[in-house]
Amino acid sequence: MRAGRDGVRLARMSAVRGRSLPGSLDAPGITVMPFLFSRLAFAGALLLPVFAAPLGAQSLAASDNEDILVVGQQARDTLTTPNATGSRLGLTPLETPATISVIDGTTIRARGDLSVIDATSRAPGISNAGNPGNGGTALAARGFSGQGSVLQLVDGIRLFPAAGTITFPTDPWMVERIDVLSGPASVLYGQGALGGAVNVLMRKPDTQRTQVEGEIGYGSQDSFHVAAGAGGPITERLSYRIDGSYRRSDGYVDRGQSRSHAVSGTLRWAPADTLVVTARDDYGDQKPMRYFGTPLIEGRLDDRIRDRNYNTRDGFIRYRDNRTSLQVDWTPSDAVTVSNQAYRLTSKRSWLNLESYCWIADDGVCSNGSGNTGTPGRILRTDMTGIVHDQTQWGDQNSVTLRTDVADGIGNDLVMGFDVNLIKLTYSHNFGSDPQVSEVDPFAFDPGLIVDTQGIAPRYRTRTTEYAVFAEDRLKLGTHVSIVGGVRYERDTIRRWSIDYPGGASTKTFALDKRLHNVTWRVGSVYQPIPTVSLYAQYATGVDPLGTLTTYSTGQVQFSNAVGDQVEVGTKAVFLDGHGTATLAAYRIVKKRLLAQLTPTSPVEQVGQRSAKGMEAAISLDLPYGVGIDANGSVLDATFDDFTSGSMRFDGNTPPDVPETLANLWLRWNATRALQARAGLRYVGRRYSDNANSFRVPSYTTVDATLSYAMTPHLAVDIHAYNMFDRDYALSTYNNQQWVLGRPRSVDVSLRASF
Repeated sequence: MRAGRDGVRLARMSAVRGRSLPGSLDAPGITVMPFLFSRLAFAGALLLPVFAAPLGAQSLAASDNEDILVVGQQARDTLTTPNATGSRLGLTPLETPATISVIDGTTIRARGDLSVIDATSRAPGISNAGNPGNGGTALAARGFSGQGSVLQLVDGIRLFPAAGTITFPTDPWMVERIDVLSGPASVLYGQGALGGAVNVLMRKPDTQRTQVEGEIGYGSQDSFHVAAGAGGPITERLSYRIDGSYRRSDGYVDRGQSRSHAVSGTLRWAPADTLVVTARDDYGDQKPMRYFGTPLIEGRLDDRIRDRNYNTRDGFIRYRDNRTSLQVDWTPSDAVTVSNQAYRLTSKRSWLNLESYCWIADDGVCSNGSGNTGTPGRILRTDMTGIVHDQTQWGDQNSVTLRTDVADGIGNDLVMGFDVNLIKLTYSHNFGSDPQVSEVDPFAFDPGLIVDTQGIAPRYRTRTTEYAVFAEDRLKLGTHVSIVGGVRYERDTIRRWSIDYPGGASTKTFALDKRLHNVTWRVGSVYQPIPTVSLYAQYATGVDPLGTLTTYSTGQVQFSNAVGDQVEVGTKAVFLDGHGTATLAAYRIVKKRLLAQLTPTSPVEQVGQRSAKGMEAAISLDLPYGVGIDANGSVLDATFDDFTSGSMRFDGNTPPDVPETLANLWLRWNATRALQARAGLRYVGRRYSDNANSFRVPSYTTVDATLSYAMTPHLAVDIHAYNMFDRDYALSTYNNQQWVLGRPRSVDVSLRASF
């Protein structure tokens, strides 16, 4: 039994299942953000004027105010609006030689997506790989998965994961939009972006008018949600935005309660027409379901245990994140723009759970390949694990953009800048505790309590610094052709100290000093035969860390980052007078320097390779009679080209957590000015949970729907139906044959107001 436990602990040092812990889970050492309660009180008080607004205000003519129903922006906005995620030059997606998908925040909320990952995984080629071990936020894109290959950003600033874990942001109420840049993004944002980058843009102040919004809802699993926001001009030069959101649910498994709240505030000050200063603060506190998945019985999901939670009664998960930023944008002329954003993010994450479960087959061996043994017909529970992360990230990003006319019809745009980041992490755990192993009846059992014989305490700390300089250039040759290129040099330094307790006293020992540096670049060309159609091709390079930078271990010191490159071609178009858009892309990505072991006794070497090739397509239509269609799909072939571990060769196998087919479809019908219906279909192809492809996770299709009725131009009722055909499906996996199941058929009803 010990061997299985040690194996999982070793895995936690990688990007797959990491987390970390100082002190007890709710000890004074894990402090709550100052002023939290006053902020929550303000956010709660904000709901009163929203829902108690006088009826006279609600009856204002629709012609004088925006309708509360989200009828969809014209499709031209997606491809013809400048987008900073795909290029710092302010290019539109039509002008950028890369695939960029945009999901508008109002559309996210109209569809009823309950988390940022739910919304993001509706983009072309993106799937959910989240589980409790990675904060429930990991994604897969273009054949690569996890926080070390699909980068996550907030307002254009990268988030550094700890042990493969990111927990911010998660509440879609705060989101203005989500941009997805598919394919290598290291030239823009650094290591860890070979599969792509997801940029969550938070809500900003409206400088023209004051708007107040609110929502309150209740639904299946005793779910409750209340949120409110307000923003607008205070003076001609000063504007604000403040938001608050609270969610709770009893969940869809035993002891599946969850709770979260988020608050944010933004001030925008424009002391001059050429200068804007924006200060923002976001805070989130989450207690997600203490659910690590459902074990399969005889290789299948047994309906009789669909609601069972095999964690202990006192299992614990909590995430607290606080991000503060200050951004300055100065535009002294049309030809020059200077931007700087300084930021600080603190994250305190805590876990204490019994995490791994397997069904014991007739031969007395667990059927999940772990080799653990026990009584046939029982569920074996192992891996009592406590971890706490105490992480702080400071950083600054600066850029200067220069726009010049070289000659008639020839223009050049150049941006240069730098990134600096400092990440401090204290990682606490109880891995030295005596193993907690128990067998329970699959159908009726006492969940029991955690038995921790060691206690959670700091075991090591790291200090990670990142310095990078970057440049990007666009040469426009007339009205039809442009060439876009970029380069980035990044240097990372990781220092680690181990923490021991001889005789009960804490001592620190220097463990490692690892330095990494990489140069990444891309070049591409765009041809626009007409202003609304573009054809493009690009070549880009990228780097991925071996695991996570901030939790680099002594076993990784001899290795460098994995490297990769991509070739992509595609086309984009706006048609039907701006009421339709379409994109199509084909690509091939190769990733090298995987860790491989040629024989069980040979040293680990950096010689492996994996690749992915595929196609992605998307179309959006605003049709007559109030009909709208949004559809996307992707097919790919992801494979290990050269990968050996011990005596096992995995050449030709599909990497874990990578579905090779994905599709999303949303239909919208505005039946009348006051009645709107939406229906959405999500298809996720089959995946594997292991390198050997021995454990298959089947494909699934879910159907969601929303019916909205506007009682006035400012007040609406929404009915959201999820998983309408009550399909049992695995969102992701935690171990082999341990599926993290999705929400069963559910209905939520909400009242929404906007003034």
